[in-house]
Amino acid sequence: MKRFLLILCICLISNNAVLSATVEGGVTKTGTGNASRIIDNTTNMPVPNAKVSLPKQNYTTYSDNDGAFNLNAKVNGTTVLSVEKDGYRPYSLTIDEKSAARPIIVGIEKSKPNDLVIENDMLHLGDDNYSPNSANSGEFRAKSIGPFYSKTFQIAANAVSKTNYLVIGSIIGIDTLMARSLKQNSIVNSFASPPEVYFNGSKIAEIQLNGDGQRIKIPNNLIRNGQLNEVTIKTGRNMKQTAYIDYDDIEIMNLSIQSE
Repeated sequence: MKRFLLILCICLISNNAVLSATVEGGVTKTGTGNASRIIDNTTNMPVPNAKVSLPKQNYTTYSDNDGAFNLNAKVNGTTVLSVEKDGYRPYSLTIDEKSAARPIIVGIEKSKPNDLVIENDMLHLGDDNYSPNSANSGEFRAKSIGPFYSKTFQIAANAVSKTNYLVIGSIIGIDTLMARSLKQNSIVNSFASPPEVYFNGSKIAEIQLNGDGQRIKIPNNLIRNGQLNEVTIKTGRNMKQTAYIDYDDIEIMNLSIQSE
């Protein structure tokens, strides 16, 4: 993906402080500071010992007692930054060399009792057959696990009394027609069908664009109380290839269910 989608609220601050980006739930706004930090997005207090990782670079560090951290890794192009901390919802965002070169302040949200982490590792779906013009092809780091991912799990008994979302922290590599029209890839003559998301065998969403913090509402009538539930994500296919099945290669980071 040559570009990634974030909602930007930009303020001009006329002083000598270093401009930093405060990131909360996929929305970026500017602030001031001279170091990258992890903060609680409700209290604005620092969050110590949060795990900060760049999966592509196999780089991991932790925030200190002031919530500060340093990205001592070279970032070329776009890559995914992931933040994990016990008691907080997993969070990831797509950054590039420009955003990595200035302080990043990441606000993370405390988890709720019914929240469930499904997967916090990077998942690569597809067939490992992709063009260098494909979205994010330069940052794929793992071998494909196949054209789909499935996971079974149990949901809290009172989940049907709440609004539940399947949250994808970051997704990259999507080569749909919409992604191409927004210049998220450099492919000229082909495009892929969108990845499909299923819950207990019923399709609940198609994902057209690469990005962070994608929330998909789970219909409560599909939730099986007291039984195993299953989420499945299927990658798309090259719609211009008819001689054989050519799967779109995508990567997913931080998959969870969150209740509101």
